[in-house]
Amino acid sequence: MRKKYNTPHRSHVVKTRLSEDEYADFTARLAPYGISQSEFLRQAIRRATIRPIVHVSAVNDELLSAVGKLTAEYGRIGGNLNQIARYLNEYGAPYNALSDEVRAAIADLAALKYEVLKKVGDAVGNTQTFRL
Repeated sequence: MRKKYNTPHRSHVVKTRLSEDEYADFTARLAPYGISQSEFLRQAIRRATIRPIVHVSAVNDELLSAVGKLTAEYGRIGGNLNQIARYLNEYGAPYNALSDEVRAAIADLAALKYEVLKKVGDAVGNTQTFRL
């Protein structure tokens, strides 16, 4: 006859192997609590916090630096285009065609900036690893 326990039914088993040093650390952490290894692991799992760790190589550092400079340059160009558009709007009729071209250039610049940042985000996103 099987022994009955007054605990929730647990049907999944999780196993792992530890080195001598890891096992010594595990038992040292377990000792003060006076609970079983299984209960210690269950509580550790429920309270675990997963923090992403991003590994960035030297190539990516250079890439991020270049993108930062490029983004700043886009900002300066956009500022200049906005000043030109404001001037054209202020003086009206003779410059309407030029004003439309400047607005189109501003829109193209914004789209290009978005495209570059998206590609960089995709490239950097591939270097992330996670640790418990």
